[in-house]
Amino acid sequence: MAQLQPVDTLPAPFRAEPMTPAEGQAMFRAALNLFGRWGLTDEQAAVLTDMPVRTFRRWKAEGPGRLSRDGLARLSNLMGIHKALRLIFQEPQRGYDWIKASNTAFNGASAVEVMLGGELTDIMRVRRYLDAERGGW
Repeated sequence: MAQLQPVDTLPAPFRAEPMTPAEGQAMFRAALNLFGRWGLTDEQAAVLTDMPVRTFRRWKAEGPGRLSRDGLARLSNLMGIHKALRLIFQEPQRGYDWIKASNTAFNGASAVEVMLGGELTDIMRVRRYLDAERGGW
């Protein structure tokens, strides 16, 4: 059986480097644009980012503060969902609309309804589904 290499000996493209605060803030700003394209309310966006609505609105107006590891994971998965939809649909609007459409893969719920369960795993469920649909992993 093959031995797994320690993470610190893996080549750079396979090592997960910690995200810098600037990268996290850029990802938050990208998520704001995405939430607008998806037609989400501030209340819905606050659930997806796991923060109080007041905090979300303040960050939206003034720029994000320090993002937690969970917050970064949420944003990363949301960006992964966006990327998968852009790969699946040639017309971007179809991907934006797909988020709110009923889906048999989610027992008739839309992807946004699944994600609004509020847990990181809810967002990851949608991402895993899309990654499987596009042939990724």
